[in-house]
Amino acid sequence: MAKPDNGREQNRRGWHFDIAYFLLALIAILIFQQLWTAYTSTEVIPFSEFTKLLNEKKIAEVEVGDKVIRATLKEAAPDGRKQLLTVRVDPAVASELEKEGVKVTGVMESSWITTLLSWIVPTALFFFIWSLLSRRVGQGLGPLMSVGQSKARVFVETDVKIGFADVAGVDEAKEELQEIVAFLKDPKTHGRLGARIPKGILLVGPPGTGKTLLARAVAGEAGVPFYSITGSEFVEMFVGVGAARVRDLFQQARANSPCIIFIDELDALGRARGISGLSGGHDEKEQTLNQLLSELDGFDPTIGVVLLAATNRPEVLDPALLRAGRFDRQISVDRPDKNGRREILEVHLKKIKLAADIDPVQIAALTPGFTGADLANLVNEAAVLATRRQAASVTLEDFTAAIERSIAGPEKRKRLLNPHEREIVAYHEMGHAIVAMALPGADPIKKVSIIPRGMGALGYTMQMPTEDRYLMSRTELLDRMTVLLGGRAAEMAVFHEATTGAADDLQRATELARSMATRYGMESEIGQASFITDRPRYLDLAGLGPQPSEMSEETSAKIDVAIRDLIDKAFQRASKILRTCATEHRAAAIRLLDQETFGDADLDQIRSAVTARMQEAERAESERKREEPSLSPPAAETAVGALAELTEISKRALASVTHRLGLR
Repeated sequence: MAKPDNGREQNRRGWHFDIAYFLLALIAILIFQQLWTAYTSTEVIPFSEFTKLLNEKKIAEVEVGDKVIRATLKEAAPDGRKQLLTVRVDPAVASELEKEGVKVTGVMESSWITTLLSWIVPTALFFFIWSLLSRRVGQGLGPLMSVGQSKARVFVETDVKIGFADVAGVDEAKEELQEIVAFLKDPKTHGRLGARIPKGILLVGPPGTGKTLLARAVAGEAGVPFYSITGSEFVEMFVGVGAARVRDLFQQARANSPCIIFIDELDALGRARGISGLSGGHDEKEQTLNQLLSELDGFDPTIGVVLLAATNRPEVLDPALLRAGRFDRQISVDRPDKNGRREILEVHLKKIKLAADIDPVQIAALTPGFTGADLANLVNEAAVLATRRQAASVTLEDFTAAIERSIAGPEKRKRLLNPHEREIVAYHEMGHAIVAMALPGADPIKKVSIIPRGMGALGYTMQMPTEDRYLMSRTELLDRMTVLLGGRAAEMAVFHEATTGAADDLQRATELARSMATRYGMESEIGQASFITDRPRYLDLAGLGPQPSEMSEETSAKIDVAIRDLIDKAFQRASKILRTCATEHRAAAIRLLDQETFGDADLDQIRSAVTARMQEAERAESERKREEPSLSPPAAETAVGALAELTEISKRALASVTHRLGLR
């Protein structure tokens, strides 16, 4: 494929610079030519010699000026010159000097140079001051003369050194974009059946998943110019500037086709019109969006210009922007799974010096929910921690510490707690750990610490899943609620008083219970119905969370009761586990106060003791149930019938008494 001729299309700013250089060069050539001509064809002589030549009648023609006299000889001098130039001297002064035999000369004054400098120097000074002021004043507004020009950064094919080999963990998205690369490389072959290249492709996904990196990889694989700009760079304070920049960007792209236009953070430009209810049709952002829509409609798919855009807020985009014919394809770039995280780690681990026993699979298992940007930052943090302790290579302990730093924040060892508070924190954190170890379906505990971290965490319990989960059953959700309430249950069991340390646990447990009752339809009293309008998939901002749908007061009361019952059951379950494992709980908390941190080896010992205690309790409960007398089925039915009859007699008696007393 032939490379585009970038010299054909230059922006107006570039032409201004070229014309300035041309004018400066022309002036320099004229000055040099005049100086050279004057030097080679004219000889400057003293006035006395001019008088001598005049007396000898060797001068054919004389031009007398205000300050100089230019003469032409009748015959050329031996050096070939026929032009003479001398300074005009007052005749009286000249005659007096000749009588004394003094040689009369004068000082040449170049009037044309003085005149030229009198024009050039002020003009150059004016333009220098103007450019300096426009650069200072217009930093936020852009240069005054280029306010309507596109601010897109252009990367030619040699600048984009990123390919699909540098992007990992998003195999499905890469497969979708392979077709775009094929069309750009060979549009005739791939269009032989009438197919056309998609006009626009929208990359949708959470922040940090690699949308921008994917767009640059497409440009690097296709080997075409890459225009990169963010949505906010189109809009300025001047009305009409955004629309002008859209026109200028697409004009440049058409001139340099085939190429790729990439608009990052499209939601800043393509927000739904009238979404605030206050802006009218003349709003600057709406004008910019209208211009973008018209440019997309005017696209010729055969010229090879592809528009890529990325956003993590697709729910706020204008529907006209997302219709077929504008953004023909939407590609989801979601958080990577375990295999994807392993591939991403393999790319970034090549840049640091690793210990021999580092396994990317093990690190990937410890980082569920991490995006590509999170993993890149994790690798860098691990390398920084290893450098800080002056290690020869980065070990697994460095990665574990980096994960803890990312999840819980940096350690605050200087935050001193009094002994009673440290004791409460130790029992609280071990309450979480003991309950999680006792529940077979709970995620395993990786680490327990009472070292303060972050802004307000006085301790933490790291619970990591063994695999990526996309579905959860009611039993698993109840187990998670029980683990969350293990800290509060431990406080009540040991100190018989609640503290503020369980505030976050209570909030998360309440959210789970509310979701079970209102979103997942897991409570029989509520029914198989959803009473929550789910929040957007990628938007997770304060004030924009789940919104309750319309429901009756009776249903709302039932939901409140169901939420309270779920939390109470989880709390009672956690309390029962801690009563059963009270010995193990107390011993582990005392040991944690001394060590401050439990690793895998310590947790394995505690887990074995808790498992043995729970199995012993289950056997005791089974034996107790077998020893309890039980009613036979006929006797049970007779007892139930008698109880129902007694209840009916009581109701009739109560109704009779009420009637006699005249009560309603």
